[in-house]
Amino acid sequence: MTNRKSDSSPRVLILRAAGTNCDAETQHAFEIAGASCERVHINRVLENPSMLEQVQILAIPGGFSYGDDIAAGKILATQLGNALSPALKQFVASKKPVIGICNGFQVLVKTDLLPGPLANTLEQGQLCTLAHNTIGRFQDHWVHLQAPQTHCIWTKDLIGKTISLPVAHGEGRFLCASDAVRTALHANGHVALRYTRHDGSAADGEFPHNPNGSTDDIAGICDATGLVFGLMPHPERHINSLQHPTWTSRESRIELPAEGLSIFAGAVSYCRGTL
Repeated sequence: MTNRKSDSSPRVLILRAAGTNCDAETQHAFEIAGASCERVHINRVLENPSMLEQVQILAIPGGFSYGDDIAAGKILATQLGNALSPALKQFVASKKPVIGICNGFQVLVKTDLLPGPLANTLEQGQLCTLAHNTIGRFQDHWVHLQAPQTHCIWTKDLIGKTISLPVAHGEGRFLCASDAVRTALHANGHVALRYTRHDGSAADGEFPHNPNGSTDDIAGICDATGLVFGLMPHPERHINSLQHPTWTSRESRIELPAEGLSIFAGAVSYCRGTL
């Protein structure tokens, strides 16, 4: 790993594969938040899993890894599960944050990392998935979101706020394997981000507020530690207020918060407290 900025700059490994296309934007977001990053191809990590021991944060960015053949994120998830499962579990056990954005979220739910072990349920195997949007086509537009009160380190600065981020996916409908899993996710604080209307009220599954038909308007979840986080919207695409589509129509040119940046800053802040 290279490009470490200072002793207090967490080091981020941004994992990429054929078809990944949001890795540079994710690197830029982390660097603005104060981290030092390197984009690394999955083959390099498969050759040397100890690379994960040298970093504080793992990011799996958006895109279409391996063309989303079979299912979105499935091939990359299989690679990680077959070859890197012990290293990834040790990464989380070492209390290091992990984020999966869009395709990265699809990867995490198809491994053992999200939602991870669930209290008060005996369910085994893959507990959640991200299926085709109920509208039957790719969605690329801005949505409103809220972060419930949870232990998620990535969203801790967003609680009580309604924010805007863009989505861009064809398979973003969050589904649970059973009602028991659905209940456990809510009861144990795993639901870290929900789609809402512009005023912060519940989307209630209504399109376009809920862009994909996700169960209970779930846009992102975390594991029991609050360190592993996956979401379908793209926070790396709203790290500057000029990126928001309403910028040109505002009467005032006062900059509004770059709401996606708070997600990256939350993990950087956490890691600075552990370095």
